[in-house]
Amino acid sequence: MTQNANPYLIRCPECRTRNRIPADKLGAVAKCGKCGGGIPTADLLTPQPQLVTEANFEALILKSPIPALVYAWAPWCGTCTQVGPLFDSFAQDAKGRVRAGKLNVDANKQLAARFNILSVPFLFVFDNGQLKKSLPGVQTKHDLMMLMAPYI
Repeated sequence: MTQNANPYLIRCPECRTRNRIPADKLGAVAKCGKCGGGIPTADLLTPQPQLVTEANFEALILKSPIPALVYAWAPWCGTCTQVGPLFDSFAQDAKGRVRAGKLNVDANKQLAARFNILSVPFLFVFDNGQLKKSLPGVQTKHDLMMLMAPYI
């Protein structure tokens, strides 16, 4: 099987249409099939997970060209420190297909309040700038993959 057998689905920043981009074209600027606008793909090669803050939330998550999974955690949470490496492993495996972000709720109180995060760990699924799902608790790596499958 060649790399092109599994293209990446990336949203155009102009018209938000999903486009299929071959793996060997990542890092270049692709052309949207609907509006003809440029689709920068180098962004998908960024190491994951990315730190989500109040300052970068809109650009990183809401305007993400791919579905985003946000992991809300706190430094004092024992469960979060155990789940963190599992989420990091998922983020590496899903690179280019899912944007994985970590949100420290203690450092970003406005975002925590905006999404009514009362307990951690907590997961949020975003696609095309919209919150699609939110769920509390711990998930396995397989569960995270299955959670994101409908959006990829």
